[in-house]
Amino acid sequence: MPVSLPDDSFFMRKAIHQAKRAMALGEVPIGCVIVCDGRVIGRGFNRRLTSHSTLAHAEIIAIRQACRKLGDWRLEGCTMYVTLEPCQMCSGALVQARIDRVVVGAPNPKAGCAGSILNLLQMKEFNHQVEITDGVLADECSALLSEFFRDMRARERGK
Repeated sequence: MPVSLPDDSFFMRKAIHQAKRAMALGEVPIGCVIVCDGRVIGRGFNRRLTSHSTLAHAEIIAIRQACRKLGDWRLEGCTMYVTLEPCQMCSGALVQARIDRVVVGAPNPKAGCAGSILNLLQMKEFNHQVEITDGVLADECSALLSEFFRDMRARERGK
């Protein structure tokens, strides 16, 4: 497991800001930024409910934006910062996009495919592997999710 770099906390805070945008819309608070040469080139936050789309994960939105910015489907030389460990769809997209590295906040024991359930990012059978750094600002990322689901359960009990 690679060691966290000094900039990792800085950029994870930007991903947390995106997660808070999702939470403000009533979405599960997952946020993401993609960085290339020290600049954010893609941002995303979970929008599955508001867009009525299974595909509206933070990572997919950020990948689409970063590809447009670079004018290429390949995101070589880029790092993704995401508040929750990517699912199978997003992990597959990371491999397909050729992203060099992903920095993960909180683990996802129910759907994580960067090591929790399985590790799609580093399968030798694929033509690309993604370096993983996990646990960056994990407590903050986990706290956002816990707060969201605690509030959601309280609202449901109040109905």
